[in-house]
Amino acid sequence: MTIRHIRIFLAVCENGNNLTRAAKALYMAQPAVSLAISELEEHYGTRLFERLSRRLYLTEAGLRMREYASHVVSLFDEMEQSLGGWDVSGVLHVGASITIGSQLMPGYVSAFRELRPEMDVRVTIGTSEQLERRLLYNQMDFALLERSIHSPSLVGERYMEDSLTVLCGAGAPFREGQVLGPEEFAAQRFLLREPGSGTRELFDSAMEAAGITVTPAWEAMSTTALINAAIQGLGLAVVSRRLAEGYLARGQVKTLRLAGVDFRRSFRVVYHKDKFLTPAARDFIQLCRTMGGKPPP
Repeated sequence: MTIRHIRIFLAVCENGNNLTRAAKALYMAQPAVSLAISELEEHYGTRLFERLSRRLYLTEAGLRMREYASHVVSLFDEMEQSLGGWDVSGVLHVGASITIGSQLMPGYVSAFRELRPEMDVRVTIGTSEQLERRLLYNQMDFALLERSIHSPSLVGERYMEDSLTVLCGAGAPFREGQVLGPEEFAAQRFLLREPGSGTRELFDSAMEAAGITVTPAWEAMSTTALINAAIQGLGLAVVSRRLAEGYLARGQVKTLRLAGVDFRRSFRVVYHKDKFLTPAARDFIQLCRTMGGKPPP
């Protein structure tokens, strides 16, 4: 039983249960219409029409079939209209970790709208851990993350470079760019992103490699909250350099360095290894590579 059978059945109903008129409306031969009705009846094991004095009458089963068939065809036509131009006017579900989502994603989406104005781009911003989980459950097309991926089911492609910076308030007893030794560094109070974020993962890995144990005084999803706490002299904030530019330009914070530790990292486009990336998705990814960290045009 196919959608073709259902359309033929409805055509017969709409033409006064007359096979000849239905065949004419469908531009088909009458035997082909008769065969389709017979195949439907055989498929469901019941008569849909009574044949009395060379005329057809809908049975109770046929009346029920007409109700379902009308609904099925209506839904099918709606699906065809909706999905037929999906890659032109459909929905693209994109994720971004917090640094990328707050700093770069608005520019990416704005530029993409110029390329594909009919596409509806829906963005989810969260931690890298949360976004990986959504990718694994096919709840988004791809995500832009700040860390290496952890699942073998995901593919990650580097698309731009970034680095973390250590900030203290302008009134802190350090020089701009001062290099701290491990002991002095470990003695500070730290204002850190929450566990599961790409920023926190990189910082923790660097501390482990350097043999430094750190107990955070603050943990927050908000980079702004961490920087404001550093401005108030509550500790050292470790954040993306990109998010600190404005505060540095205004002289509200100073940067510090830890001797022998490199906080550089790569931003990645991540998607499920079995995910089919539509042309629209590929266009968005290419735009991210082209723009990198540049502001929108």
